Amino acid sequence: MDEIVSRIVSSGKGVSENEAEVLSSAAETDELLAAAEKVTAVMVPRKFDTCSIINAKSGRCPEDCHWCAQSAHYHTGAAVYPLKPDDEIVQAAKASWSHGIGRFSFVTSGRALSDSEVDRICSVASRIRRECGISLCMSSGLLDRQQFMKIRKAGVSRYHCNLEAAPSFFGTLCTTHSQDQKTATLEAAKEAGLEICSGGIIGMGETELQRVELAFTLRQLGVSSVPVNVLCPVKGTPLENMPPIGDGEVLRCVALFRLILPQAYLRFAGGVARLSEETMVRAYRAGVNAAILGDMLTTAGENIRTNIRRIREAGYEL
Repeated sequence: MDEIVSRIVSSGKGVSENEAEVLSSAAETDELLAAAEKVTAVMVPRKFDTCSIINAKSGRCPEDCHWCAQSAHYHTGAAVYPLKPDDEIVQAAKASWSHGIGRFSFVTSGRALSDSEVDRICSVASRIRRECGISLCMSSGLLDRQQFMKIRKAGVSRYHCNLEAAPSFFGTLCTTHSQDQKTATLEAAKEAGLEICSGGIIGMGETELQRVELAFTLRQLGVSSVPVNVLCPVKGTPLENMPPIGDGEVLRCVALFRLILPQAYLRFAGGVARLSEETMVRAYRAGVNAAILGDMLTTAGENIRTNIRRIREAGYEL
């Protein structure tokens, strides 16, 4: 393991697919965590990357993603509303900025936004950039290159579109769009000059090797920001009875992702609020160097002050 760590640190490149598969099948969790901590200590900036999100448009999504509370295919009781008023979005961005959060993301339900909705978001983005210094991100489905050019010009610097799961598993979770369409969306965002953010949800029935497969798919795309969500089963969705994965599985995933993606921002996102205090701190030390702070789309997040305390305990600066 020390040889692997030394090679990662000296080359800046993660383990090979074969090495990752061997580590997944043979390495104990403590071994993986120790190796990931050593890589993190050398490769990862001490400045922790924070962001917050606003559910700017909610519900009645035509896609049938099996985990999602906002899909129109399922009866979950999720809120339904069009794009929020401009002032409400601007105030949310300013509130995040006042907490010291570095990024703010517009998140909207649906397959994609119409051109008129993109124009609305661009107008709000321009206003936020004029009125406060927070960086802007966006997550609005399968947009095209022309729309990406507009949002970049308006001041949005990063686009988010989760692959959600390994290519070998995604088709069992969604039938209304393909992972190839997601990949094409991310490539179009890159061509328009945007950074890309993409990760997935663990605990949806996939194997650990499929989590490894997802990590390598993200590496091939050159993703620099990788959200790691833990499934929060929603009543009314096909995954409502999925048993929760243990903290140990989450830690193994974090460690493997860090060894595969040594220079990426691994970002804790939805579902991590149920993890123990010890697990959260260990995950930060083993590679999680970014997080969404505050509430998620349809579920409550952790208290911001509590999370900031843990981040500092793990040795990061804010």
